[in-house]
Amino acid sequence: MKTKLLNTLTAVILFLIPNINFGQAPNLGTAADFVLFSTNGAVSHSGVSQLTGNVGTNNGSCTAFGNVNGVMHEADGATAQCASDLLIAYNQLNSAIPAFFPAPLLGNGQILVAGVYSVSAAATLNLDLTLNAQGNSNAVFIFQIQGPLSTNANSKIKLINGALACNVFWKVEGLVSMAAGTTMRGTIIANNAAIIMNTNDTLEGRALSTAGAVTVDGILAYTPIGCGSPVLMGPAAPPLGAAACYAIFSTDGAVSNSGITTITGDVGSNNGSATAFDPLLVTGTIHTIPDGSTAQCAADLLIAYNNINTIPYDIELLYPAQFGKNLVLTPHTYRMNAAAQFTDTLYLNALGNANAVFVIQINGALSTSTYSKVILINGAQAKNVYWKVEGAVSINNYSVFNGTIICNNGALGALNTGVTLNGRALTTTGAITTTAITAVASPIPANCGTVGISSSDVLNTNESATIYPNPFNTSISIVINDASRINNAELIIYNVLGAMVLNFNVSKKLTTIESSNLPSGIYFYKIISNNKTIQSGKLVSHR
Repeated sequence: MKTKLLNTLTAVILFLIPNINFGQAPNLGTAADFVLFSTNGAVSHSGVSQLTGNVGTNNGSCTAFGNVNGVMHEADGATAQCASDLLIAYNQLNSAIPAFFPAPLLGNGQILVAGVYSVSAAATLNLDLTLNAQGNSNAVFIFQIQGPLSTNANSKIKLINGALACNVFWKVEGLVSMAAGTTMRGTIIANNAAIIMNTNDTLEGRALSTAGAVTVDGILAYTPIGCGSPVLMGPAAPPLGAAACYAIFSTDGAVSNSGITTITGDVGSNNGSATAFDPLLVTGTIHTIPDGSTAQCAADLLIAYNNINTIPYDIELLYPAQFGKNLVLTPHTYRMNAAAQFTDTLYLNALGNANAVFVIQINGALSTSTYSKVILINGAQAKNVYWKVEGAVSINNYSVFNGTIICNNGALGALNTGVTLNGRALTTTGAITTTAITAVASPIPANCGTVGISSSDVLNTNESATIYPNPFNTSISIVINDASRINNAELIIYNVLGAMVLNFNVSKKLTTIESSNLPSGIYFYKIISNNKTIQSGKLVSHR
């Protein structure tokens, strides 16, 4: 009877306790946009850090930061609002009624479920602390530390069974000091005290102080996603029109090559020549002289440039000479207001959104180091990356570059040895020089085709015949352009080892050939008439 009465009383008490006992997330307001912030104190940095989110102080200075994937603020309207919102969030966390009272030493393999936890003195995190949401992605974890919080080297907060960093909150009455190699998750609010983060620390969350300096050294910190945070799409992609058909193009300037260069897409200039590109290594049309296609491309390129040039930027990267260096960018429009020197690696993080667009506006020239890399992560695609450069572009040896480059009034004077360009190199005015590169303008729109050919899939054409589609899937068609040159003709297709894989007689205006038995890869073809090769080229099978 006593046991039954106790269970009933416990159930009633739990029912009467407000929901906040079990963890109700505070309203961060605009403070949610900041990864580092102090209401009253300096925010400073040393080493090389990767930061995603705004950085600022409402009374102090922000010093020694490199490029930040966020907006830098010092004592402006945004910091005033953040300070106000931060105080509200602090009060909400401070007034939450705790249900659990763990010992001051947290971690050591400890596993905690959602709720409000109170530690009555200074606390230390050691080794691993696991937060278990038990399958509820809305589970909230609140830690009220009534003194300073420190972490030991390489200690970690781990999230399991649906737990999210955006639902984890640390209210600390004193200094927050993280030893090197700490992995911290959640929003930290230090009341009237400083926050210190050391080399190789990782913070998925926020480090916010109501009054105290925030000091970081060589860290990775990023605002968490989820919990109603906006899905980043980036801006609308600029319309490329006919320029999408070209991998290499200049409206006004010569286009030349040396070395073994492989191109997927058209090559040409609307006021100059295109020289020294091997037709066998170009999957597309080489417009050796201006024609209707290059004229259309020039017109469409100007439209695309004007569009991308007028997109309002979200984030200004303040140090163009320090671009790259493992910087991580998310779907936004970025501006650099001077020439950019790209060193080492740039990561473009689509946050799982394959349609997210990145626009990078550079109001000056762009040059890269040797072996520089643009790396696409979490669903980012080269077709959704656009670079607008006001000046010359130089991509150094063995670099990997993703995206469409639209260069205004500057030469693409050096696409150097070993460069891989997944995108396009286009300029409104200036010469383009390639040296043993690989460029892929992918995907090429279905409406790209040589002027005068009606098929929507045409990519390769010359005086004798047109082979399409290219890349092909289950069939290949050949259209005779010049019947006078075709007599007892045949089409022969070889694999990369030189072995013949298909051989067909060509005697009609249009011949379609079944090719479903050809696996994905690169092939070469010849059209032979009267025992002479009158046309050759490269085909690509995409299965």
